[in-house]
Amino acid sequence: MEARDVNTTEDAKRIVTERDIKNVKVGFIDVDGVMRGKYLSREKFLGALDHGFAFCDVVLGWDSNDQLYENVGTDFTGWHTGYADAQIRILPETCRDIPFEPETLFFLCEFAAEAARLCPRNVLGRVLERTESLGFRANTAFEYEFFMFNETPDSAREKGYRNLQPISPGFFGYSVLRCSTFSDLYHELLDLAETMGFPIEGIHTETGPGVIEAALAVTDAAEAADRAALFKTFVKVWAQRKEMMATFMAKWSNDYPGQSGHIHLSLDHADGSGSAFFDADQPMRMSAVQRHFVAGQQHYMAELTAMLAQTVNAYSRMVPGFWAPTHATLGCENRTTALRIIPGSAKSQRVEFRLGSADANPYIILAAALGSGLLGIERQLEPVEVVQGNAYAREHDASLVLPTSLEQAAEALRGSEAARELFGEAFVDHYAGTRVWEALQYRKHVSDWEMQRYFEII
Repeated sequence: MEARDVNTTEDAKRIVTERDIKNVKVGFIDVDGVMRGKYLSREKFLGALDHGFAFCDVVLGWDSNDQLYENVGTDFTGWHTGYADAQIRILPETCRDIPFEPETLFFLCEFAAEAARLCPRNVLGRVLERTESLGFRANTAFEYEFFMFNETPDSAREKGYRNLQPISPGFFGYSVLRCSTFSDLYHELLDLAETMGFPIEGIHTETGPGVIEAALAVTDAAEAADRAALFKTFVKVWAQRKEMMATFMAKWSNDYPGQSGHIHLSLDHADGSGSAFFDADQPMRMSAVQRHFVAGQQHYMAELTAMLAQTVNAYSRMVPGFWAPTHATLGCENRTTALRIIPGSAKSQRVEFRLGSADANPYIILAAALGSGLLGIERQLEPVEVVQGNAYAREHDASLVLPTSLEQAAEALRGSEAARELFGEAFVDHYAGTRVWEALQYRKHVSDWEMQRYFEII
């Protein structure tokens, strides 16, 4: 039985038994987008397929550096609860082979019961239920930029994360020279993506030393988010197994553009009658449904920015002229705007959501991008403007201004009626608190820039 043929609990039991798998690897994505997990014995895994299993809920109560959230309104778990266990369910349909661990299988999981309110995958699931209730099905493709380095976790730490060596020098986007020189790497990555079920539609060098852009193949929204989470995790695993490193950090150097995590989105009618976005008789071939959808994305972008740019570092990317939007702008085939309408056929008509950075949690960013569009449809919103030319050089309506810091974005999210309607009170309060925490950790930090600027002169 093939891993990608597994769909049910009985299928999962069958493949593990047929292959005589002794231990199974399971993983889930936490609030920061980090994959956490463990190995389960065959007996434990088979029982968990029917009844779930317990996992310490501290993974919902600490940050990406395993530091516990305190005094930021995240009261689901903490010292006051004793960090109890939360219930986890295994998702049989996510079964994957791991090419470098042939004696096991991998399955994604999600939180259940009370913890489901905070679980990123469940948050997206609630938005997808809303999509279905409106009579639509969402098609999604993630597109990631990431830098590759001739470093290891030890060497990067020894260097203090300074003077890191990318795998190739200089600015050389879409380079046949680079991808041919490193063809073995590219083919290994393409094979990994195919084997693990996150196939890559296109891959090339981007502008900057050692930077690669990979476009994942389009699929339904739930599967697309799973693929994105697996892609980001296992690209880093693959690189480190080769004594290299891959980073999806939003901006690692002052000298180079940041790294994006763009999302291509479209809606089909759930009844099978085709695209809800395509209308050949309208400007930009954009149906009324797509017009309201992108208007919703535009209207709520500032309120939801903390879900789209979730780290302090992500705001270093959002500066004029560095291929990241600074306002909630909309344009047709315009890569200076936050939303790029891509006219095409009934099959290809879509919008590219360009605000997200590569470090964003795939489930959370997709929930925000899709959910805000659905509100636009429900409330029959209209776009504020369609930008022609360079969006960076234009004056924009005050409603399009985006937060310029994570702390500001977190407060906007906390006060957002739309976010609470879409994602639930519990998630908004918890997630906003985690972003306030992240911002506070940064404010305690003294940077190299501050030392160089103030130590002697001031």
